[in-house]
Amino acid sequence: MCGFSGCLSDKRIYDPKQLNATVHTMNNMIIHRGPDDSGYFQDEHITMGFRRLSIIDLTAAGHQPMPYMDGRYMLTFNGEIYNYLELREELKKDGYQFKGDSDSEVLLATYAKYGTEAPKHFRGMFAFVIWDTQEQTLFAARDHFGIKPFYYAEEDGRFYYASEQKALYPVLREHSFNKAALQDYMTFQYVPEPETLATEIKVLEPGHSLFKKLNQPIEVSRYYDPMFTPVHQEESEIVKRLHDVLIDSVKIHMRSDVPVGAFLSGGIDSTIVASIAKQFNTNIKTFSVGFEREGYSELDVAQETAKALNVENYSHVITAEEFMKAFPYFVWAMDDPLADPAAVPQFFLARTTRKYVTVALTGEGADELFGGYPIYHEPISLRPFNYTKPLNGALNLIGQMMPQGMKGKSFLLRGTTPLEKRYVGDAFIFNEKEKAAFLKDYDPNHPAYQAVAKYYQDAKDLDPITKMQYIDMHAWLNGDLLRNGDRTSMAASLELRTPFLDREVFKVAAQIPSELRIKGEVAKYVLREAVKDLIPGHVLNRKKLGFPVPIRFWLKDEMYDWTRQIILDSPTDQYFNKQYFLKLLEDHRQGKADNSRKLWTILTFMTWYDQYVTMASGPAAENK
Repeated sequence: MCGFSGCLSDKRIYDPKQLNATVHTMNNMIIHRGPDDSGYFQDEHITMGFRRLSIIDLTAAGHQPMPYMDGRYMLTFNGEIYNYLELREELKKDGYQFKGDSDSEVLLATYAKYGTEAPKHFRGMFAFVIWDTQEQTLFAARDHFGIKPFYYAEEDGRFYYASEQKALYPVLREHSFNKAALQDYMTFQYVPEPETLATEIKVLEPGHSLFKKLNQPIEVSRYYDPMFTPVHQEESEIVKRLHDVLIDSVKIHMRSDVPVGAFLSGGIDSTIVASIAKQFNTNIKTFSVGFEREGYSELDVAQETAKALNVENYSHVITAEEFMKAFPYFVWAMDDPLADPAAVPQFFLARTTRKYVTVALTGEGADELFGGYPIYHEPISLRPFNYTKPLNGALNLIGQMMPQGMKGKSFLLRGTTPLEKRYVGDAFIFNEKEKAAFLKDYDPNHPAYQAVAKYYQDAKDLDPITKMQYIDMHAWLNGDLLRNGDRTSMAASLELRTPFLDREVFKVAAQIPSELRIKGEVAKYVLREAVKDLIPGHVLNRKKLGFPVPIRFWLKDEMYDWTRQIILDSPTDQYFNKQYFLKLLEDHRQGKADNSRKLWTILTFMTWYDQYVTMASGPAAENK
């Protein structure tokens, strides 16, 4: 696991020392991604930087930037190619030679053979850059689901790229604030890709590649689109296929020369991964975090699960005080603000885990692939509105006129609003009316649903439940969950692996009919059936709790003064009507409404703004 940075200049580099210093600056911003080693390459057009965290024992032949074919190709690569051993054998038959045993060299050989089609052959998580010194072309790609990040920007004939956005800020002369992205952030609790809060910086989207020839514009193209294609088949057949592919995926994700651990919550997804992992490493360690407040911790369930699986479990109880203390560095680690409260406990989980292992497995992705979120039941509950279509316009007006909080108002509004206008993902913070009330530059021509409109177009032939899953897999998954997973783990110099987000697993998941993903009141039905012989009974049919954080209570008590001071001190008056936010806080404290998620979205942004825009502060020194 590692990070990279670099700069490609259309014009010949006349001051190599200056550009070398620039890339060193970029590389130093992501030292946490690779504290074990660094490397650089420079020719007359490109400077490439690399940071490495040792996962597999490599000889000098595995050092990056890595050359291949007598130096024709140079590579920087962040991630893991899990099928590299199988690819290596195939490539050997075609005459390709290898000096070492790394997946990086296999990646290069695959590119030498297949060119820009190479990413289609990989099974893994990756972001990489290959510079062809002969053709003077740059090729980059990001993995199928967006597990690993890739940021880039262009300025004055130079193409900058990096594993994290923060590496680009110090070297760009211009990074103007993206007000449209701020408006989206206030609804999504993250900035939907490919945008960022810096107008000049973009994200290479999942399943996409980028090609750049000197003095030519960059070309971005999609090589993979995970589309659901339900197929009618016997339930027993699906169960068998899913059972087998999950075992295979966990097994291949455990390839490493260092100890591999597993996150373990009280839920089914992490339990599946840990249970299968135990088959291949009987001494696997598991890790959990929670809170002291009742109803906001699954530590007791996680420990019961660990006992049932006969695995060690290490846990940590998070207090409000250490939560606030770590918050500035958490925000710094995220690049753009991410206001998912569950991301902060994962920050602590990664730090706890890193004390014992270098690699950990997680259950991310199962909800999107198999229908795990409670919101996916909504199309079933709203079916009556399919029979009232001629009246739905009038019913919607009635819903709008009903007093806020009145029983039935939300049901009427949701049932009479098209899915494409009401559902933008698993999280929904502020609606358009609310944003218009506090954003001084609110743009009514930029509603939040525009950010996911392209996905709805792609999914127009799918049923409502599958459409929602498709939206979450293309927006929420990479915009929130995977960024959370990558940044919190990398901040602790921990490699995180996601066996559910595997192209072979998705091949099976894509064909499951929605009525087998959600059956009656049971979410992830077919997944539960596929693993019922693998996991303890107390977990199998347990309802999803998620990763709850007691900010609802903390913001009334321990965090109230802290929150109010952040709002008052924040130099963001040009963007916000702060009185609106202060009223949200007071209403929350008095119990008039639960504004905790809204307040957390505001706090996260204001802390980010202080660090990245005004640069008045940085990450907490004691957490570096």
